[in-house]
Amino acid sequence: MSQINRLPGGQIDRSQSLDFTFDGKAYQGHAGDTLASALLANGVRLMGRSFKYHRPRGVLTAGSEEPNALVELREGARKEPNTRATTAELFGGLSANSQNKIGSLRFDLMAINDRFANFLTAGFYYKTFMWPATFWEKLYEPIIRKAAGLGSISLQEDPDAYDRGFLHCDLLIIGAGPAGLAAALTAGRAGAQVILADEDFTLGGRLNSERLTLGDQNGADWAAQTVAELASLPNVGIMARTTVLGAFDHGIFGALERVSDHLPQPAPGKPRQVLWRIYTKGSLLCAGATERPIAFENNDRPGIMLAGAMRSYANRWAVTPAQRVAVFTNNDDGHRTAADLHAKGVAIAAVIDVRPDAPLSGDYEVIAGGQVINSRGRLGLKSIEVALPGGGKRQLSCGALGVAGGWNPNVHLTSHHRGRPEWLPQIAAFGPAAEGPKALRVAGAAKGDLSTAGALRGGADEAASWLRENGFRASRLELPEAEGAPISITPFWAVKGCNRAWLDQQNDVTVKDVKLAHQENFVSVEHLKRYTTLGMATDQGKTSNMGGLAIMAELTGKAIPEVGTTIFRPPYTATAIGAFAGRDRGTHFRPTRKTPSHAWAEEQGAVFVEVGMWLRAQWFPKDGETHWRQSVDREVLATRKSVGICDVTTLGKIDVQGTDAATFLNKVYCNGFAKLAVGKTRYGLMLREDGIAMDDGTAARLAEDHFVVTTTTANAVSVFRHMEFARQCLWPDLDVQLISTSEAWAQYAVAGPNARRLLQKIVDPEFDLSNEAFPFMACANITVCGGLRARLFRISFSGELAYEIAVPTRYGDAMIRRLMQAGEEFDAMPYGTEALGVMRIEKGHAAGNELNGTTTALNLGMGRMVSKAKDSIGSTLSERSGLNHAEALKLVGLRPVNLSDPVPAGSHLMCKGDPVDAAHDQGYVTSACFSPNLGHSIALAYVKSGDSRMGEILRLVSPLTGFDHEVEVVSAHFIDPEGERLRA
Repeated sequence: MSQINRLPGGQIDRSQSLDFTFDGKAYQGHAGDTLASALLANGVRLMGRSFKYHRPRGVLTAGSEEPNALVELREGARKEPNTRATTAELFGGLSANSQNKIGSLRFDLMAINDRFANFLTAGFYYKTFMWPATFWEKLYEPIIRKAAGLGSISLQEDPDAYDRGFLHCDLLIIGAGPAGLAAALTAGRAGAQVILADEDFTLGGRLNSERLTLGDQNGADWAAQTVAELASLPNVGIMARTTVLGAFDHGIFGALERVSDHLPQPAPGKPRQVLWRIYTKGSLLCAGATERPIAFENNDRPGIMLAGAMRSYANRWAVTPAQRVAVFTNNDDGHRTAADLHAKGVAIAAVIDVRPDAPLSGDYEVIAGGQVINSRGRLGLKSIEVALPGGGKRQLSCGALGVAGGWNPNVHLTSHHRGRPEWLPQIAAFGPAAEGPKALRVAGAAKGDLSTAGALRGGADEAASWLRENGFRASRLELPEAEGAPISITPFWAVKGCNRAWLDQQNDVTVKDVKLAHQENFVSVEHLKRYTTLGMATDQGKTSNMGGLAIMAELTGKAIPEVGTTIFRPPYTATAIGAFAGRDRGTHFRPTRKTPSHAWAEEQGAVFVEVGMWLRAQWFPKDGETHWRQSVDREVLATRKSVGICDVTTLGKIDVQGTDAATFLNKVYCNGFAKLAVGKTRYGLMLREDGIAMDDGTAARLAEDHFVVTTTTANAVSVFRHMEFARQCLWPDLDVQLISTSEAWAQYAVAGPNARRLLQKIVDPEFDLSNEAFPFMACANITVCGGLRARLFRISFSGELAYEIAVPTRYGDAMIRRLMQAGEEFDAMPYGTEALGVMRIEKGHAAGNELNGTTTALNLGMGRMVSKAKDSIGSTLSERSGLNHAEALKLVGLRPVNLSDPVPAGSHLMCKGDPVDAAHDQGYVTSACFSPNLGHSIALAYVKSGDSRMGEILRLVSPLTGFDHEVEVVSAHFIDPEGERLRA
């Protein structure tokens, strides 16, 4: 259990020794360690196996860009695969296991794949599994499925909770390195509401990994002092262990906070992780940079890692990967690693610098103009082979090799709105996209400024600039003196003549694979990525992309900027699906939504029914009623006689605002909306792109630039999604914005001859509800009950004089109680969805049964609503001859010839004397009910040429349920066909 590679110093707490296991073997580390640093301290270099060839792999990096050291943490239901050992905080009792192996880590039986590497090159999947076709299901697919993936899951229910939350700030600062800390200090002192987020558990970024001084302090102490000041400011929120995953529309960022990952299990009542949605006026990316390797033969052995990571382990975690190390570099940064390790007593075998004019050292050997061309050591590095500048070769014994190929700015979030990174020749890397997310600024190493002084000044200046532009008074921050050495780098990507030199170490992509892609003409960066799987590992190419692009550039004779780079997408790092799901699991996966009147309806003994995700009152039984039909008939008759009240909050409600709102609706609906007057409502029919009816509803114009659109309950989400797609993708230049307000307004239908008289008792007296002042299809913003804002629409789904009144949802319960109180003198009757359905069938109104995804405006009897004077979604394809033939289905009404017969929905219609088969089918029943007003069953149906067959007797058949009797084709408008009631 001896920590043989532990060095003096560091930022670990040596007073706390923590026991942990790796592959069943016991080790010890200290508080402040990561799993990777603790394993290295104990002399463990072999930590995993690669995906394809199962090559031995050790840690390559010290951060979230790690491609190799992926392990399974914990046991049982809490087992978590594919966890980066470099970011997993050590805690007492931690159990970790290697993965992607058969047998032990040292003797992985799947390592046989490496022997067949010549047959498993890039693209072999595409070439191999095509023939013979019969092999796919019986041989290829089972093998591929068994080999797929890296870690394994427990298949038990996750016992931990995941949560979601919302945060708001003036300025979001992403990354707490020198640039981020300087920016946060500037903005925090200016009084702005600041959120500072960093994925690490110790803030400070590279300041914790260097021996640099800032003024009279070392970098780590300055970072800790700055964090302490920021924590004392009430307007600054510090979020450690928080990764900003993506930049989204409207200044919204997604961030994952790992609340309890550093604990054996979450504290009672605490989540394991929280996915935050951060709304911010401005944002500043200070995410630093990622070091890149240099490719050479067998550069993937455990013990070969990035030089900057080696420096982090030495300075922050007081660990060396071996007692004798070498460094391979093309820039001055590699020399900094050698100097830091040497100062801690680690033997430096040599620094191999590809530059002939490399700086020399009096403490260890520097081979200027040399190159590392190979390595030896099956399960861990033992020696390297160096090509000398004079032409000879030399073997150097070492247990670890730090590779420094330069630094790539972490610009991923600037690409999340399709921005393309831009080439920065001074650091030989791609920098942030010029057309990144709106209001996202970049500072520090993420912008290409790799010096500490430059990062500090860049962060402070960018924050001060944003503050001034947004009305804050920003004082100039007094920054400490820091190193500001210019970048000295000779771009060097791969040793000449190498083949099995590894670029993407997780996916086993080599220089040879890139050459093969070029040979087979997969030279586009997108094709290169998919043909070779370069950059498709869990690190998303953070350490591999640049090498692959540089080699392709050389092969094609182009500069790297000409070859270009792929762009990045969220999430920035691999994220558990549980975090995205949050609490939406089990009974919460599809949460039950209750209407604002639910509590009142329960008090009335209502029977509820699921309507989509809503629970709605189906009917309200009374004492003495023994059958649901008795309750429904009573509700229908009372509504048509006097007044009824129904909660219709579940209807989709979409606010459409902007100077082009009318133009937009004119394009989305097949009928015209451009000339709809303010204060008027219009019924609208929405078509899909293929001309099929998608949804119907109303659009009320409350102002020149403000409409309220209603949709059916079932289609509320799909219609909003459809409209948002049209806004963003079809007509992005229109000045129009959409927001779903379905949950923001409680809405009640008040229907029946006494509806106006009831509403006059609660609508404030300055609003005239007379038929002349507020006619059918009118709408207005009003107030009720002494000043409460509300909306009133004179629309009718029941066919009676009717209104829909909406108030903010918080007042929904009070409104239903007030309506019923005011309606007592009119014997006001609450009615549920069954009565609502009966009345809409009596009136011939189409609903979900008729809008079933196969019918057109012509089928619905609304063909004339598809305007010929304008274009709209689906209007052209609705004119297809196949949808407009002479025998097209038309919506009609049906009543039984024998009035005691039922007319069940789903039944089919045949001509008298015809056989009962599909060839003679004349149509089908869509909706049916018993009408208490007519005293018999009625139905709506689609019948071939139905509008020309009024009075015809058809045969209704339902072989499944045994019905077979005659029905008469009638108008779908059974009640008040002229509409006199609703206009009263």
